[in-house]
Amino acid sequence: MATFLYRLGRTAFRRRWYVALIWVAVLGAVGFGAVKAPAAPDASNSMPGIESQKAFDLMEQRFPGAKADGANARIVFVAPDGQKITAAGNKKAIDKLVDDAADGSQVAGAVSPFQANAISKDATTAYATVTYKVKADDLTDASKNHLKDAIAQAKHAGLTVEAGGDALATQPAAGGAAEGIGIAIAALVLLITFGSLTAAGLPLLTALIGVGVSMAAIMALSSTFGLSSTTGTLATMLGLACGIDYAVFIVSRYREERAKGHTPQEAAGLATGTAGSAVVFAGLTVVIALAGLSVIGIPMLTKMGLAAAGAVMIGVFIALTLVPALLGFWPNAVLSRNARKHGRIKEGGTNNGGSRWARFVLRRPLPVLLLSVVGLGALAIPVMDLQLGMPGDEAKPTSTTERRAYDDLAKGFGPGFNGPLSIVVDARAAANPKAAVTTIEKKIKATDGVVSVSPARFNPAGDTAMFTAVPSTAPTDKKTQDLVKTIRNERPATEASTHGASFEVTGTTALNIDMAQKTQNALIPYLIVVVGLAILLLMVVFRSVLVPVKAAVGFLLSVLAALGSVVAVFQWGWLASLLGVETTGPIMSLMPIFLVGIVFGLAMDYEVFLVARMREAYVHGDNPRQAVESGFRHSARVVVAAALIMTAVFSGFIGASESMIKMIGFGLAIAVLFDAFIVRMAFVPAVLALLGKAAWWMPHWLDRILPKVDVEGEALTHQSTIPPAPPAHDDPATRKPARI
Repeated sequence: MATFLYRLGRTAFRRRWYVALIWVAVLGAVGFGAVKAPAAPDASNSMPGIESQKAFDLMEQRFPGAKADGANARIVFVAPDGQKITAAGNKKAIDKLVDDAADGSQVAGAVSPFQANAISKDATTAYATVTYKVKADDLTDASKNHLKDAIAQAKHAGLTVEAGGDALATQPAAGGAAEGIGIAIAALVLLITFGSLTAAGLPLLTALIGVGVSMAAIMALSSTFGLSSTTGTLATMLGLACGIDYAVFIVSRYREERAKGHTPQEAAGLATGTAGSAVVFAGLTVVIALAGLSVIGIPMLTKMGLAAAGAVMIGVFIALTLVPALLGFWPNAVLSRNARKHGRIKEGGTNNGGSRWARFVLRRPLPVLLLSVVGLGALAIPVMDLQLGMPGDEAKPTSTTERRAYDDLAKGFGPGFNGPLSIVVDARAAANPKAAVTTIEKKIKATDGVVSVSPARFNPAGDTAMFTAVPSTAPTDKKTQDLVKTIRNERPATEASTHGASFEVTGTTALNIDMAQKTQNALIPYLIVVVGLAILLLMVVFRSVLVPVKAAVGFLLSVLAALGSVVAVFQWGWLASLLGVETTGPIMSLMPIFLVGIVFGLAMDYEVFLVARMREAYVHGDNPRQAVESGFRHSARVVVAAALIMTAVFSGFIGASESMIKMIGFGLAIAVLFDAFIVRMAFVPAVLALLGKAAWWMPHWLDRILPKVDVEGEALTHQSTIPPAPPAHDDPATRKPARI
């Protein structure tokens, strides 16, 4: 492989105009396809195999014209102090709002609190429900503004009016200014690392081109493969992250080869043949992690994972072709200012910070190993109390109307009112459908933890009914989860008394509970598949049994410590105020899956780039301790830079107002810090120091079975016979380097 990539790098350097034009043509073609492609379909939140989804499907089938996922708005009214909501003036203002809200082409119906008896016991709070024929994303600005105007008029009458539901919900936004600061920090880190504006800008430029190609391709294929507008979210994040990393490693190795005296073209070939081999296998580990999301069994996650995997592969192709081509345009510009000015190129000296740190760890491997394992293990302890769920309006800032509506309803009607359970009764096989539904209503109403049950609503055929049961506890409370389990566990006895009817529990609260359980059940199989395949791949790369196992153990330590930190902050409330987290609660159901998938990919990037240099030194004659030091001398700085870049980018999401986005940003940022600075910089060299030669042992029978790939570039040491180049400023091919 190294020989093939070496030739590819030299060819891309020499034929740089062709390579650049090909990528421009690719970007233009997919861009044209994206513009001409039909609009992306609505995001599908289907969760096959869970009870809540089956109930939603039954509702849509038996209640024609009523969409289970249609937008809704719950308008909450609070009377002024000392007044009742039933006072004549307040009643008039509420009736007018309901009448105005019902007048709209997308409105399915609007129910007054006085019709539905939706008034609190102390008559200070009431709510009206407005339902729509379409999803929240399909509501027009005219429909939203019409409802906002009606709410504004009710406020002028003296009432406190807030809007819950998803019709007017504010859309989650990324970190805004904080995210921009994160990208600026990333650029600054690159500039400090390389000492050259061109070397800092080239990885950013190629990563952006890769993301542009990926996103345009996703948009072009959205209609064909049913990719929604949200499918590309993960692709953008990982395409940018991995694209920067891969280009950084190619550029860094190019500068190193130039320091050895090679001509620019030869240096580009050697960089692509050695660092490029590591890029290929690092990219494959990321693809394994992302493609493995299909194990979860959630179509949305499968599509997001495959789209992101495609974005990462595009990043790999760009690193192997466009990066050496751009180096051909500006061969000296990526060197440091001192190298360009004086002609002395110095990269990865014999006694830099990386080698000094490696020697420190090599002298004290056991204490460093114990300290890193105990520290990460302590941070992972909160995982034992992990509670999965989907934070709702209660997790939003108090500045949003949805959060204020949630609080007003909880105060007026009880905490469980914000998360009612929807019961769907299929009475088609019952002799007396109405009697069967009544029996189920009474049984569920008598269950401990149920406050009230609404009157049942039948479909036109009279064989299916829906009603709601209000829990006594909040939607994210553990007791509500136990209540759903109790109702379902008692179902056989309840259904037996109806002589043919059956029922299912759904609603947002039940759906979140089912989704959390589904993802929790899939986490272990996902880990087994992803880590198992990665171990096999790393065996091929490193020709070792223990190094891949060590890599997997280190990853598990970092991801568990990161997840424990997320639980401590967002569930327990430690340092929550410092991060602007106003309300603690369960951890987002998909958070562990996202954390495992994304962090695994980035962790294996750092593992491959760092340990591949150690393996390269060992193969070329260094003893095990010298190989560790050599790997750190050449790779530690660039791995640290890559980790700081990713941490800065992910930290930008902590500045978002949405708790879930904060959670994702914090989890990814802290996971990268743990993995890069504790696992890769402390745990890995300590383990390798203790293992010695055993680290690179592999049974002969296994060595014969596994395919041979020359990741270390051993063949290139014999192939590269081009004499060293003269100093940078005397190189006729690069005497006047262009600047970008």
